[in-house]
Formats: sequence, C-alpha cells, structure tokens
Amino acid sequence: MTNTSCALGDADVTSVLHPYTDARQHQALGPLMIERGQGIYVYDSEGKEYIEAMSGLWSVALGFSEERLVAAAEAQLRTLPFYHIFNRKAHAPSTKLASKLLELAPVPMSKVFFTNSGSEANDTVVKLIWYRNNALGKPLKKKLISRLNAYHGVTVMSASLTGLPNNHRGFDLPLGPVLHVSCPHFYRFGKQGETEEQYADRLAQELEALILKEGADTIAAFFGEPLMGAGGVLVPPRTYWQKIQAVCRKHDILLIADEVICGFGRTGSMFGCDTFDIYPDAMLVSKQLSSSYQPIAAVLINESIFEPIADQSHQIGTLGHGFTATGHPVASAVSLENIRIIQEENLVARAADIGALLNEKLGAFHKHPLVGEVRGQGLIAAVELVSDKATKARFASPGSVGAYLAQRAQHHGVITRNIGDAIAFCPPLVTSEKQTLDIVERFARALDDTEKWYSTQMV
Repeated sequence: MTNTSCALGDADVTSVLHPYTDARQHQALGPLMIERGQGIYVYDSEGKEYIEAMSGLWSVALGFSEERLVAAAEAQLRTLPFYHIFNRKAHAPSTKLASKLLELAPVPMSKVFFTNSGSEANDTVVKLIWYRNNALGKPLKKKLISRLNAYHGVTVMSASLTGLPNNHRGFDLPLGPVLHVSCPHFYRFGKQGETEEQYADRLAQELEALILKEGADTIAAFFGEPLMGAGGVLVPPRTYWQKIQAVCRKHDILLIADEVICGFGRTGSMFGCDTFDIYPDAMLVSKQLSSSYQPIAAVLINESIFEPIADQSHQIGTLGHGFTATGHPVASAVSLENIRIIQEENLVARAADIGALLNEKLGAFHKHPLVGEVRGQGLIAAVELVSDKATKARFASPGSVGAYLAQRAQHHGVITRNIGDAIAFCPPLVTSEKQTLDIVERFARALDDTEKWYSTQMV
C-alpha cells in the first residue's frame, strides 16, 4: 500500500532513487511516508504511530525531537552556520568535539579527523593508513582484511571492506586490496562439539594462515566491528577478540575498530571496545555521535599512525584529503550536546539495564518453533528464524520469512529490520521498561502471524 500525503502537492513519491530498495517494487508500491517523530515513536502520513525499534538506522540514541539538540543546532546556525577547517582554519565546535572524543576513547588516541558518514570514515582511514605506510617506506604494505558479513559502508572502498554479497553484486566489488575471513557467528558456523573458545581459536588460525599466505609485509590493517550490526547483530564468541588482536600484533598489522553502530552506549558500555576488551590503533564513530540529527563521523588515530602522517604532510606540503563539511560547526555542536545528554542522563548504564530486559524477554522466544537463536549485547539484539530448530536449517527461500515478519511487525506498529531471516532490534537509549515490553509484545503478535502464514505455505 502506498502511503502519501496531501502536503506533498505535486511531488512524485517515486522521484527518489532509494538506497537498499527494490527500485521496481518501489515504483509499484510507493513508500511509507514518515512525517514526524517524538521520543521513540514516528508517525506516518496517515497519522499511524510506530515504535521505532531500530533507532532509524541504528542511530537515534536520544529518540526524535529532543529539544536540546534542536536548540544546539539553532544556536550554532545563528552564530556560525558553516565554516571549513582547511588550511589551518578552525572553529570552536569541532575543536571541542575532537577533544571530547579523545577524552572518551577507550585507549590513548592522538588526533581526530572528521567526515560526514561512516562510509567516508572507513575510506579516510584506509587512505591515512596507506599514506602512513608510504611515509614509513613500506609501499607494499597495503592489503586490508575484513570479514564476511561485515558492514563498513557503501563507498567504493568501504563497500569493498563490507562483506555482504548484495553490496558487491553488480558493482564490480570488492577491490583487489581487500581480503575477507570468516565472520564470528558461533551458532551458525561453530562445529558440533566445538566450544566458543575452540571456535575462536579456529578463526584466529584462519586469520594467521591468510597473513602467512599473503605475506605480513603486504597487509596493512584488520577491520572489525566490535559487534557486527548490519550483518545480523553477531556477538563475538568468548576470547575471539583477544585472539584476533594477538595475531594482528604478532604480524605488525593495525587493528581498526568500526564503532559506527556500537559507539556511545549501544553495547552497554561507552564503546564496543570497552565491552569486548579491544585495543585498536584507530576507531571510527558516527550514527549515535549526533543521534543522526546531523551527518557527522570521525576517525580517531593513535600516535603511531599520526606521526608518520605528520612527517609526510610536511614533506609534501599538505595532507591532500578532506571534505567541504569536515567538522561542520552545526554537526559538531549537536554532537557535543548529544554526548553531554548521554553522560548527564547516564544512558550508557541505562542501555545495559534496558538491554538486559530486552534480551531476557526476547529469550523467551527460544521455545517458539520458528526461532533458532536469540542474541544480543546491551541494547541491540536479534531473533534468528529457522525452518528446523534441531538442524538450524534455513528456509527454502532465504529472507522471505524474515521479510514477512518485519511487515507484520510494522502492521502492529513496531519498526524492526529483517537481515535475511534475522529480526534486528536497536531501540533508542531513552527507551523505558514499559516501552521495551511493548516492543516485545508487538513482536510476539507478528511472530504468531508469521507462524500461521508459514504453516499455510508448507501445505
């Protein structure tokens, strides 16, 4: 059903080429038009209310229409609506934000480079790593290792780092310098009788075997989300990160933590690196940095990355990289206020508490005939659907049951996201206990609808 609004006038609701959308289906059905948001709720053009249980795109930490963020944006717009930070220019908002990020970082970091999105942040850190290695006289040390099911963005390089087939198909990706190793999903890929620790050993051995095959002197960095988000909310098995880090350190390979989804409280700690004891050389943040009220992202680099870059830029005469809106003053001001609210209202601890409730209530669905696994950490979770619980068998048409359930959840007034046949939950950090129980109750109704529908498909 097409949802439109009289307020659109003559505007064509199919005039936009939408990301992550079947363009032909969109032409036929049109979009769900969202007109406004308040707290954890959004409202469509017909006035229907939905719980936004995905925080938009994993990102609206403070919910919608937070007045303090609106006021921060307005105040900055009235003072300095835009200025760049090229050629030794600066302004207070980006300078203060960089200092705040360095203060919050889980390990010592040296400098912050601002971009407009997580995709650009991943692109930027690749360029900085290559620039650094050239400065160090290591021109062959350029290959990058990522993981299957990883998500690092959609620009040419960040999409290459991403390990999802539909981000590569039709685009001639991934690019040659990017290699992929297995994703750490114990439920799906652990062997019979294997413990989580043994599985982590096997993945670390796989990584080291690839490094030895390619040559450690050709590999620059390993990229990883502390918890894999868009790949299915995959929580790493016990000891995984300790073992992966040991391999990277042994072979002088930089560790890059993509905190775009995990950062600012999502996993129940300020950063996913805190949750999983990761000690990265560089970190990427975005999304909850500004609660997505403004487009902004940042790359944090340590001293070992910065120093050669500084020397190289001095020799060349400039660091030839940057964006018009790098460190945009309005986005920076909103981000500073966003972080202030997260800290003042103790939302990181709240995410841990509400997340424990969400995971407990979702865990009750383990007994449901369509549910294979319930997983999560902090205030992010997923329920994976299977056709056979005993064998963990996937459905004959992968993704179809998950898509049906997500549509039924939307019908019942809760927006989730199906990642194949896994249903993801990522509600705002401000979600209350009562609202969490409401999310689960609406999901239960959608799951019951799906079971009835699926039983008719099997006849």
